[in-house]
Amino acid sequence: MRAAIIFSLTFGLTSAVPFLSNDKHHDHDRINVQLGPRPYFLVNDMDEGPLKKKLQSCSEGPFRTSDFVFGHRGAPLQFPEHTEESYRAAARMGAGVVECDVTFTKDKQLVCRHSQCDLHTTTNILAIPELAKKCTKPFVPADPVKGTPASATCCTSDITLAEFKTLCGKMDASLPTAMNATQYLGGTPPYRTDLYSTCGTLMTHKEYIKLVDSFGLNFTPEAKTPMIKMPYLGWTQEQFVQSIIDDYKTAGISPSRVFPQSFLIDDIYYLIKHEPQFGKQAVALDEQVDTPEGYRNSTAQLPTLAKNGVKIVAPAIFALVKLDAQNRIVPSEYSIAAKRAGLDIVTWSFERSGFLNNGGGYYYQYVAPAINNDGDMYTVLDVLVKQVGIRALYSDWPATVTYYANCMGL
Repeated sequence: MRAAIIFSLTFGLTSAVPFLSNDKHHDHDRINVQLGPRPYFLVNDMDEGPLKKKLQSCSEGPFRTSDFVFGHRGAPLQFPEHTEESYRAAARMGAGVVECDVTFTKDKQLVCRHSQCDLHTTTNILAIPELAKKCTKPFVPADPVKGTPASATCCTSDITLAEFKTLCGKMDASLPTAMNATQYLGGTPPYRTDLYSTCGTLMTHKEYIKLVDSFGLNFTPEAKTPMIKMPYLGWTQEQFVQSIIDDYKTAGISPSRVFPQSFLIDDIYYLIKHEPQFGKQAVALDEQVDTPEGYRNSTAQLPTLAKNGVKIVAPAIFALVKLDAQNRIVPSEYSIAAKRAGLDIVTWSFERSGFLNNGGGYYYQYVAPAINNDGDMYTVLDVLVKQVGIRALYSDWPATVTYYANCMGL
């Protein structure tokens, strides 16, 4: 095990470099990057040591856009996800790559939403009676007697693109005790804010491409797993994936600027076979690691993925690190196996765990005993970069990662 970890350490230090593009339209100097106070708060909150001193030494910048930083859904820590405002915030905070989770409307138009069926928690659809009645499952209030929470299910495939564009984006949340639809639209967690949740501008995939291209940044569209049975109105899963790629071709975007993603490995294999210029940097998202058995199986399958042409894998942060006998954060078996298989690693999602003073929850579950303050997220990030050797990191608040990336010369 010691030899394996040394291998990972060495490989990590040499491979932790950002994705680069030679495309002439790829110009990261268009934006005056602004980070705000959060990175400084986190650095100040860190335990004393060499890493804290290093990060403190970078306090005055300069800070530039970094391809190491993927804006996960834009900047949803404070802005409604997958809205124009969220994407603009991500770009301003130095994200070199911005994400659009791609799904489709009733009339098969591509739009940016984290899930095909999340409109009831990410938009104001339940406040618009003529659209709310079209939801797959209309709003049902909480029943204190039965102990059932309030619920609703509203999908992009329930409405047309024209109807979708009338909606306002809001912070992803709902109130389970709600007795009416207005109450249900609340529930924003305390570590987020409704300060910018006035009426977020929802985006089509084409609008997202145009906006991100205007910033000179890169793209990472995720083909979301459909929540309805495919084929849909004669439209197959393969045609859905192809339609995503076709939008970049139509817009004249170089494949070198696009990092397609999917949790469905068949989507990745489709791209490798039918769109090899896009497929060679397709990101195979991995959620098998959520269970111990799935983690073992996923780790064992990494060489097969590499053999089949996959170049980049992306599990959640927790799958890449663990604690050793001295309670130090070190690379996990998955990390070591991925590097041995010659796979690059992108991981998710930084700044999505809320307050870290109680261990950090889902994204830090394997290292929770070593996590006791918000500043510890930089300690984990440092291991991910210098020991695991990740190539990029999705973040709900890109400024936090941009600060580190610039300080470490990524």
